[in-house]
Amino acid sequence: MQSTPLVHTTHLRHLPLLHRGKVRDIYDIDVGHMLIVTTDRLSAFDVVLSDPIPQKGRVLTEISDFWFKRTSSIVPNQLSDRSLDALPLDADEREQLRGRAIIVRKLKALPLEAVVRGYLIGSGWKDYVATGKVCGIELPAGLALAERLPVPLFTPASKAPAGQHDENIRYEDVEALIGAPMAAKVRETSLALYEFAAKHARDCGIIIADTKFEFGLDAEGRLTLIDEVLTPDSSRFWPADTYHVGISPPSFDKQFVRDYLETLDWDKRAPAPRLPAHIIEKTSEKYQEALRRLTRPQS
Repeated sequence: MQSTPLVHTTHLRHLPLLHRGKVRDIYDIDVGHMLIVTTDRLSAFDVVLSDPIPQKGRVLTEISDFWFKRTSSIVPNQLSDRSLDALPLDADEREQLRGRAIIVRKLKALPLEAVVRGYLIGSGWKDYVATGKVCGIELPAGLALAERLPVPLFTPASKAPAGQHDENIRYEDVEALIGAPMAAKVRETSLALYEFAAKHARDCGIIIADTKFEFGLDAEGRLTLIDEVLTPDSSRFWPADTYHVGISPPSFDKQFVRDYLETLDWDKRAPAPRLPAHIIEKTSEKYQEALRRLTRPQS
């Protein structure tokens, strides 16, 4: 991948900043469009780290673009046909944004995260051990850590305010939030996206253990895929060639950084500890390997 400058935070001179998230800086363009810049910031335990991860923003942008194009037959997405060339950007800003910025349509975001779980891991495993269920969904007894679920599960979560953790909610809560017809549409679409992506990824040597989608509504009320999609930040990616039931597999996502931070005496509140150079380098390699496997599958 072509070398690009490290980008932790952007400050564009001629576009108004709408929002600075954990990873993305969003700028206003006009009444119908905005610019999303994916930086090299990384968050862990809902705290943004001060050390950027080289190439991360470009990797996330390229992976999302890959999936947006391949899933448009399942659900429309946020991408517009507007070019960055028409924006009032200075030469240094264009270089900074190269490969990490997209122009999207403004949509009304739905107030939930559409989580799909294909394997028993993370909070789902903890829930299962304690209750025999995952997010209130009854599962067969005797399942093991990292085991493939009988069928993928739709386990939605609420959108928490910045700095707070999202919380799992019941499907009935989704119906109350957005209405029963739209809730059914979100569930059906999320599962279809996961099934499509999981098959492609498996052919590329990657298991998608779980992932989250975000959706919005356009002016006509049509469900539309927004934010990022099926990236190492929004998904749990495992290498298929080393996967074994009963152990927590190594991953191509930021779990590597979380595992390192868990070894430190840190209360998971800002400011986060600085990352050693070898952790930064290895994390960058994991993101780039996910991109190579997903978008350039071996014949």
